Amino acid sequence: MNRSAPGPGRSARLRFDGWIAGIGTASGTRLVLGHWPRSPFGPFSDVMVERADGHRLLLAPTRHTAEFIAGAYAFDEVRIVPVGVRVTGNEWAVTADPLLDLRLTVGRRSLPGLLLRAVPGALATRTGWTALTDPIARLLLGVRTRGSAGGGRHEWYGARDVRLIRAATAVQEGRDLGSLAPVEPAVRFGFGSTPRRPCLVRVTTTLSVPGAPMR
Repeated sequence: MNRSAPGPGRSARLRFDGWIAGIGTASGTRLVLGHWPRSPFGPFSDVMVERADGHRLLLAPTRHTAEFIAGAYAFDEVRIVPVGVRVTGNEWAVTADPLLDLRLTVGRRSLPGLLLRAVPGALATRTGWTALTDPIARLLLGVRTRGSAGGGRHEWYGARDVRLIRAATAVQEGRDLGSLAPVEPAVRFGFGSTPRRPCLVRVTTTLSVPGAPMR
């Protein structure tokens, strides 16, 4: 956890360390999992869902995490439910009971992942490093690594690895969402989407948040 208490007119920098997985499905629903073993809230996971009709749903485990995420990203609906993640080798099982059951099979490291693995972690997680990675990420992956979030916040994504997702199943409220597909169109939760090709990204996310320190 990385946290500092801002004074008047200052911002706190909050750090979330973990993984982001983004997939599309044949039904047109796209899902983005955030799995954060280290965060200002302690370990937690959340899922952002955008249906084919554009309806954006956040599944978060507590009121505090839901309010914080909804303060930075845009949703049409927010549901507070237990979100569990179990990782066994290359298999990820995600449950947001009773709303979602998601299974992911992670495959090989992508070319961007191989390049990122060569960058020292202390450098990859610095916010200044994203000034270099942002144009490269836009070119290679169609994503952004820095930008403005809601509520006057700024956000930096320090990606450290990228692995492809080679299989996935997703059932939302009893409805099978269909086979794995590209994340297309791009999701509209914030300033950037996940890569078009389904993947799992090892990332350290830093947010600059104006106002009072986190509880």
